[in-house]
Amino acid sequence: MSETSSDVPARPNPTVFDLFAGFFMVGICGFGGVLPWARRMIVEQRKWLTQPEFTDMLGLCQFLPGGNIMNVTIALGSRFRGVAGAAACFLGLMTAPVAIVIGLGVVYDRYADFPPVHRAFVALSAAAAAYLLATAWKIASPLRGRPLAIGVAALTFVVIAVLRLPMLAAMPLLAIGSTLLLRRFRA
Repeated sequence: MSETSSDVPARPNPTVFDLFAGFFMVGICGFGGVLPWARRMIVEQRKWLTQPEFTDMLGLCQFLPGGNIMNVTIALGSRFRGVAGAAACFLGLMTAPVAIVIGLGVVYDRYADFPPVHRAFVALSAAAAAYLLATAWKIASPLRGRPLAIGVAALTFVVIAVLRLPMLAAMPLLAIGSTLLLRRFRA
């Protein structure tokens, strides 16, 4: 089934400034875990990508070396505005967090032994974990109704999280295996 131009809704083509500004806000709002914020901004708010496109891009970027979200920013920026877009996305994402980390590091160094500060960090960790799980559920939504894809995702989870195989070894095998499996059952 091929899509014609009438089947695909028009989506905004962001400028270099739009890319910088979008990821600057993600960097500020997503402090401690930007993937959920990036997905929300890219898919839900600005509609630069559809949910399946985001999931595909994230899957590729998880396979590449480096931080997943940094890879996503570079891939997305490059898709829309080439090298300038990639640089704008990356700088937008990193500018605020780097400044915040330096500032918080100075404050934490001074007040780390203060019990309320310690309790606040424990509470923030729990909230961040819950938010990450909620976003993982949203990111996996394109897999619903696709039992083979759900099986591949479950196998990947078991191999990496339960068996604790090194990602460098596991990902190429899982990628090749899942590609061959999907090709066989879709042909």
